[in-house]
Amino acid sequence: MDLTKILRLGAVKAVSVVGSKKRLFQELGDMAFAAYGIRGSDVCAALQEREALGPTGVGHGIALPHARLGGLDQVCGLFVRLEKPIDFDSVDRQPVDLVFALLAPEDAGVEHLKALALVSRTMRNGDLCAKLRANGDVSTLHTLLTEAPASQAA
Repeated sequence: MDLTKILRLGAVKAVSVVGSKKRLFQELGDMAFAAYGIRGSDVCAALQEREALGPTGVGHGIALPHARLGGLDQVCGLFVRLEKPIDFDSVDRQPVDLVFALLAPEDAGVEHLKALALVSRTMRNGDLCAKLRANGDVSTLHTLLTEAPASQAA
């Protein structure tokens, strides 16, 4: 599995201001509808429900929200680079500016876990995160994520 299979160009966005985690989830829902045809309200609700179980802010300005949804046939990714970081109740209490969300079919099983592990490893690459933070162009962000070195991301 690699990120080119789960992250479409239309599912990458640079956003200047999002006021809250809830508003971010709404934005992710809008993106999911535009990129994958998934109902935005379902995405927002599923992400909020998962977040209520425990924050998905993993530290170093990175969040990996994820949820399972009925009606999906494959794992789908969404990436947002925030110009202005937001509070995400992260483990290190730092605000978040890089968000990689995953949506998986309800019965995805191990595929969901493999995708989450791949995204987690990819986002642990400090050099990659620095490049993501330095770029606001959607095509560049997508290229950086999908062409991350296999040794770093696999």
